[in-house]
Amino acid sequence: MFQQYSSHHFIVVLILYGNDFKKIDFIQTSHQHKHLIQSTENYNMNKIRIILFFIFLGIFSVTYQIGSMSDVSEDEANIFMDEFEELVSNIDAFGIFVHNTTIALPMFIPGFGVAWGLFSSWSTGFAFAAISATTPELESIPPLSILFLSPFGLMELVAYSMGISRSFILIRVIFKKINLIPLIKPTAIEIGIMLALLLAGGYIEFYMLEFAQEQSLEMSGF
Repeated sequence: MFQQYSSHHFIVVLILYGNDFKKIDFIQTSHQHKHLIQSTENYNMNKIRIILFFIFLGIFSVTYQIGSMSDVSEDEANIFMDEFEELVSNIDAFGIFVHNTTIALPMFIPGFGVAWGLFSSWSTGFAFAAISATTPELESIPPLSILFLSPFGLMELVAYSMGISRSFILIRVIFKKINLIPLIKPTAIEIGIMLALLLAGGYIEFYMLEFAQEQSLEMSGF
């Protein structure tokens, strides 16, 4: 009797709650499907982000190379060197960081950052050309080696390329009228990475310059 009651009770429960079980199963399946779609979208976004980073790294490098190929007259080179020496005369490692940060931060501005970054790249290349015009020893050094073979140059290149590519992503999202809120966190993270790279690069550059000056003085006999 008890067994019959239990069986009947179980059947009634299945009839009453069967639809609910199906709903629960459907909800779980829907959540899994949404999670899979979200994971795929995140993967695609990260993939696109990496590709854009390397594209703009290449564009930045090419623009820098073009700037370094500029013909600089002797007068222009002397004027530039006077301004450059005045700028770096009393600068320290933190000063280098601040200077580079004021250049890098505007690169994250949607749209404008791309133009600003490429102009900064060309200007840096032009600066190399001006310094080379007054320092014959630099003529044998490939301009891109400053970017890719020096630790501080590579750090700055990564930081600037990150800012320019993020600027492109933001302006593209704005034109497509897509919600910008999901991009706030990754943009803030990238700004933090950029600051860390420039801070480390500033100190490395400062100590390498000091070391080079000491070696130069020793070779001069002072």
